[in-house]
Amino acid sequence: MPVDRAEFAAALGQYAAGVCLLTVKDDIDDVGTTVSSVMSVSVDPPLVAVGLSAGGYPAEVLETVGTCGLTVLAAQHAIVASRFASAGRPSARHLLETVPWSRAPGSGAIVLGEGLAALDCRLERLVEAGDHVLALLAVEDVLAVAPAGLPLLRLRGRFVDETGRPAGR
Repeated sequence: MPVDRAEFAAALGQYAAGVCLLTVKDDIDDVGTTVSSVMSVSVDPPLVAVGLSAGGYPAEVLETVGTCGLTVLAAQHAIVASRFASAGRPSARHLLETVPWSRAPGSGAIVLGEGLAALDCRLERLVEAGDHVLALLAVEDVLAVAPAGLPLLRLRGRFVDETGRPAGR
């Protein structure tokens, strides 16, 4: 029996997931997208996996460039996360005009200054997975780890804090 897509999405929406910002610097501009399908894969070697929309521009640029930055967003980044989740968004730099950021030394990608953690990554491979691709990323450098701070979560299609209330608005 086929699974109802809306029911499936609603079921998975019950799972609170941390929210990250994946950014890529290419020869033309900076590209970024909000991601909540992120998982630790291996400590030795350090690997993470990120789910990206198949055929989407961020996945295309990542495949071409081969490097990226990944920032774990804090609860106060809900507006930033919403900006990067919107279709037709402008350059990453324009979306971050009021947010402190820097460039990762290896990839040159943008990482947020007030994120809970920031990683400089190299693409190992893309794996087709239905309407998404899984980007397997080798972590080249851990750029920041915040000693404290509350994470931004995605739950039931909204960005929330650890209490389930709307985050950082």
